[in-house]
Amino acid sequence: MDSPQLPRSRGLPPSESGKSLADRHPVGGGGGGLEASLVSLLHRHHHHSILLRDRTDKARRDAIRSAAAVSDLLVEAVNGGVQEAYINQKRIELEIRALAATVSRFMKQTDHWLASTRAINSAIKEIGDFENWMKIMDYDCKSINAAIRNIHQA
Repeated sequence: MDSPQLPRSRGLPPSESGKSLADRHPVGGGGGGLEASLVSLLHRHHHHSILLRDRTDKARRDAIRSAAAVSDLLVEAVNGGVQEAYINQKRIELEIRALAATVSRFMKQTDHWLASTRAINSAIKEIGDFENWMKIMDYDCKSINAAIRNIHQA
């Protein structure tokens, strides 16, 4: 594995910038083991941070997938109820239209029956009036006949 280059400190003088971290360490200069340990520690930290980032990304993607699946299931459940309500609404609207047409037809039929009943009542009234007129005429004729007989007998 290639070891990544450590960033150089900006505050170091040019004579110190080429030296390794172990060479610049104030306690023991020139120890190659300390630099190797630090580089190894840096590699392990970098490797662990990459693993942690990958795990976090995977967990985030899994959470997003799970949330999307839950959301889809909820939408399907709600849409199922909405779809059923919509279908029921359309059926009710069709029934309302059919009932309105039936009521309209019954109203026309009732109006026709009412007109026929009024015509029959008027005819019966006229028959009653004619019968009454006939009775009056009969009485008048009998009265005239009686008057003529009385005149003729006298």
